[in-house]
Amino acid sequence: MSSVSGILSRNSVDVYDRKLDQLRDALLHRGPDGAGRYVKSGVGFVQTRLAIIDLTTGDQPLYHENGSAIVANGEIYNYLELRRELGEAGFKTGSDSETALRLYARDGIAGFDKLRGMYAFAIHDVVDNQVILCRDPFGIKQLYYVETPDYFAFASEPHALIAAGLAGRELRSDVRAELLQIQFGTGTHTIFDGINRLLPGETLVLKNGRVVERRRRAVLSDEGVLGTSLEDALGEWDRVFEEAVRLHQRSDVDYAMFLSGGVDSASLLGMMHRLNERPVCAYTAAFEAGSVHDERELARKVAKACNARHIEVMFSESDFWDLLPEVAAAVDDPCADYAILPTYKLAKEAARDFKVVLSGEGGDELFGGYGRYRSVMRPFLLGGRVMRSKGTFDALDVLRAEVVHGWRDGIAASENRESRGKRSRLAIAQAVDCSDWLPNDLLIKLDRCLMAHGLEGRTPFLDPMVAEFAYRLPDRLKIRKGTGKFMLRNWLDRCLPMAEPFGKKRGFTVPVAEWIGQQGKRLGPLVARQPGIAEIAKPGAVEKLFVTGGKKEGAAAWHLLFYALWHRSNVLGHAPRGDVFETLTH
Repeated sequence: MSSVSGILSRNSVDVYDRKLDQLRDALLHRGPDGAGRYVKSGVGFVQTRLAIIDLTTGDQPLYHENGSAIVANGEIYNYLELRRELGEAGFKTGSDSETALRLYARDGIAGFDKLRGMYAFAIHDVVDNQVILCRDPFGIKQLYYVETPDYFAFASEPHALIAAGLAGRELRSDVRAELLQIQFGTGTHTIFDGINRLLPGETLVLKNGRVVERRRRAVLSDEGVLGTSLEDALGEWDRVFEEAVRLHQRSDVDYAMFLSGGVDSASLLGMMHRLNERPVCAYTAAFEAGSVHDERELARKVAKACNARHIEVMFSESDFWDLLPEVAAAVDDPCADYAILPTYKLAKEAARDFKVVLSGEGGDELFGGYGRYRSVMRPFLLGGRVMRSKGTFDALDVLRAEVVHGWRDGIAASENRESRGKRSRLAIAQAVDCSDWLPNDLLIKLDRCLMAHGLEGRTPFLDPMVAEFAYRLPDRLKIRKGTGKFMLRNWLDRCLPMAEPFGKKRGFTVPVAEWIGQQGKRLGPLVARQPGIAEIAKPGAVEKLFVTGGKKEGAAAWHLLFYALWHRSNVLGHAPRGDVFETLTH
């Protein structure tokens, strides 16, 4: 785990060391264990390292005997199996990243389809005089780029490109509209005009700093469902999940996990308990507000049954006000997901003793856990509806009309793109979530909150073999009689019944609307006069929103508060100063 960044010159062989230094300095929080540099023939790479595998010989860049080099962010979990396939003789290090370089040397970019992991890497192929950029198929690790007449530059975070003077802070109005209405952006474009994302599973081939080829690896099948019974599915799932968790535990440092009261994290802990001789350390977020479901009691039962060392991390109202400015600043590719707050504090606590945590992201998307999936499956006459058909600010008359124009275009494009093959309505909805919601909300949240503290997050549910199995399950094994994740719940019920997998799903909720409402009179005027808010909203309507109350109004107030703080840090360039109120006052 680490960061990667670089510059490819288009007009000369010179790469400015100062720009590489600025990229490195902006990303040091991601890699406190060292930094490496590579410069050759108009190509410059920088990597900062969080040492997880091969602590002694894994410093980057790594080299092939033909002179080609790689810098990588992430982990390739099946690197030992790939080493055996490729032949051990040529390897110079014990690094998992060297397998990607050697696989490319043998098979070209098609070889990346064999990788199981989370990664974003760059290879300078000196034989064919080209540069390869590659991102894992679920987009667990991010990679951003900018193109100008003079250079192509890339980095693990957009703010590094801005800090190095390689990109500006101008905003795209269409992505801003998505952020305000659905809390995340879609597709290739980020909110910063000119800064784009490599898409999940995308590989770019560049010559002389220009893209000459794009290739996309898919992990969700277009084939029909697997014809399988519940019993057969349970047996196969046990085998697939055990292998995935075993691979995700490969590390030369100790690891822990995040535990909620939900099915996904309980399943993960149950399997980790099976595979580990020592007690697993599990971190759980708790809330002091009485208006939200507290998952501690169920998490305690699960932890006790698995003999885990259970650490509860309280997230209070004071944490909300104190941490939000720095959290909003850290999420430079913004997602207004309130779960960033407890995730940030959990990461801070876990990073005191660990460098790696395992987490349950992806279970809902692959096994059909969200309530919106059940709505998609119903006929429209019986209450069925399209996902994300309504935006947060619809009917509130707070934003100027032109600000949110076309906010659903990206989601509609994903729906059209994923409606192919033999996919059911449920499978299409899952694919749409995996295309945008998962990589551009949940996984950005996990990456930025953990890497702000030098902590690596691993997601076994997003293993390609898990996806191959889970996505092709018949709908009846995903959702049955209104119960999502039906097969997974049955497996957990047999393996860890005290997790109460068929209990009512409460969802993960942070009482942000309650906390904002209690300070609405004080907070509304502060938010309304922020430059980022003044240009998109009606002044009086913002203040009224913060004192109105109601679930919809609370969600809208949260989006505006997050955006106001995000805009101050990431567009205006003002560092957070104290808590929310101090930051908004200065």
